[in-house]
Amino acid sequence: MDRLQPSISSTRIPLPRHDLADMIRLVRALFRLSRLPDYRQSVWPLVPEIARFNPGHDAVMMGYDFHLSENGPQLIEVNNNAGGGLLAYLAYQPDDNLAYGRLPERLREQLVFSFAEEMRRFTGGDKTLPRRIAIIDENPEKQFLYPEMEIFRDLFADWCSCCATIVDPGELEASARGVFIKGMPVDLIYNRHCDFYLETEVMSGIRDAYRNGTVCLTPNPFTYGLLADKRRLASWTNPDRLRETGLDERSREIILRMIPESHIMSDMDLDQLWSERKQWVLKPAVLHASRGVLLGASISRKRFNEFVPEETVVQRFVPPNRTETADGSMKTDFRLFVYRRRVLGVSARLFQGQVTNLRTEGGGFAAVDLI
Repeated sequence: MDRLQPSISSTRIPLPRHDLADMIRLVRALFRLSRLPDYRQSVWPLVPEIARFNPGHDAVMMGYDFHLSENGPQLIEVNNNAGGGLLAYLAYQPDDNLAYGRLPERLREQLVFSFAEEMRRFTGGDKTLPRRIAIIDENPEKQFLYPEMEIFRDLFADWCSCCATIVDPGELEASARGVFIKGMPVDLIYNRHCDFYLETEVMSGIRDAYRNGTVCLTPNPFTYGLLADKRRLASWTNPDRLRETGLDERSREIILRMIPESHIMSDMDLDQLWSERKQWVLKPAVLHASRGVLLGASISRKRFNEFVPEETVVQRFVPPNRTETADGSMKTDFRLFVYRRRVLGVSARLFQGQVTNLRTEGGGFAAVDLI
């Protein structure tokens, strides 16, 4: 875990209880929205075919990221495969030894519950314990959060006495008939890969197995298309579109109040957007982890013109709050880790620079004190 220590801040961040309560209300309002047939019908024309396939289960370890404003918490985006949950735990318990999967019982139970529930839903209740689990990412050993994957591997092995392996998807034998490691079948894939719609060649076999119902893939394209594709922000902040989904009035009010105005760039007057750019943030829809995100205030005309309007989300700028630390003033946001409508934990993140990152000295995940 030593590689992760620089991403954990010793600073504790106050968070008003009523703000956390609002965040949870929004998480649950969006979950309710994602279940509505009319909402799903509105999304289907906007996503690839694979995202319209309902596997019957959901997505583990989703992340909902917030900035605090004068008007309360504002949702910046939803992440389908949010890493860092164990870093967030370490921020609360810095002396705990998480090596070799020695997780505290309560944390272990929370994590295991979500994966067990995924298997139960995938199998229709016939079986909850997978025989073999693959944790996948692109070149996993080179990923910053690889030590966290190692803890999940050990957690899985302890949970169900199964064989759990961390692999690049290229190492798997995958087709419509199933996913295999060295000839042995994989029941569950914990998907940390960022090809969210399984569009690359290396993910094609997994896509076929997922589509054929021969592997439990979590997170998956279905939940990504409904909740984590940044383009959904534009429909969530459109009162007319939201009303057409049949969502109840109270939930609509929560969503419209807590998500900054958002648009697809191609739906805006680009000259006007340029003149008002300091009020906006530009986000490429197909990138992840803040890649390509630029504040309008810092963008050049040349870079502005390079955005693909149909693939860019423009969101009203809500600045993160600031925290004074021993290492200087840090920008601060908040992440809720979620399974379905159940909040598994909350953490702050401290950083410097334009967008959230875990490499700022003295920054990283930080414990939250409710006030």
